[in-house]
Amino acid sequence: MIPLRDANPSRKKPVVTFLIIFVNLVIFIFETSMPHYLLEDFLKVFGFIPLMLTKSLLEVFSGNIEIYILPIFTSMFLHGSWTHLISNMWALWLFGDNVEDRMGHFKFLVFYLISGFIAALVHYLFNFNSPVVTIGASGAIAGVMGAYFIMFPFARITTLIPLLWIPFFVDIPSFIYIGLWFISQISNGVLTLIGPLYGAGIAWWAHIGGFLYGAYVAPKYKRKRYYGYMDNYYGFFS
Repeated sequence: MIPLRDANPSRKKPVVTFLIIFVNLVIFIFETSMPHYLLEDFLKVFGFIPLMLTKSLLEVFSGNIEIYILPIFTSMFLHGSWTHLISNMWALWLFGDNVEDRMGHFKFLVFYLISGFIAALVHYLFNFNSPVVTIGASGAIAGVMGAYFIMFPFARITTLIPLLWIPFFVDIPSFIYIGLWFISQISNGVLTLIGPLYGAGIAWWAHIGGFLYGAYVAPKYKRKRYYGYMDNYYGFFS
């Protein structure tokens, strides 16, 4: 299922969402301009490597732990391919404007960064000995989706469902679309516990951690009424 749009207009321009997308795009273009050997070193420095954090934690008196925590934040703005970048930024564009509208610009930015941080920590808990570099904004965006899931459960998501090469366009309430997405993350995350061959290459537990944090924070911003409509039905009838 490919989400195309949501019937849930925002009141204000999502300037922080625009900014995050722009920064991710500029950084990725910079990545593509680098020679391959330099890019590998660049990703190792600014991507998050769980094993390096584990080593720094074991060396209690090394005083270098911040060197391995900072990449948790920088890794949120790195991507491995155009597909990786576009899929993440499209999800942020689709769900971020309404969450930013509800939280406010500055609080949304802080929420986004904390979501990514929590997502990385959950990923770390399940992969603390992994030498694999972790990059991407999907953990932070999962937090945005978790917040959207709570704030606008009945907002319509226009979704493309291709069946036998025939495109079908279906309006699906967000609690169903995002709920199915979250179930898929849990099922794949559980499979990774069976062995490294299952779900390799995707930080499923980061998605789960980010989503749960977003869902936990969202009720604070879920007002009962929104422009004269009940929140749960505003998107549905717009």
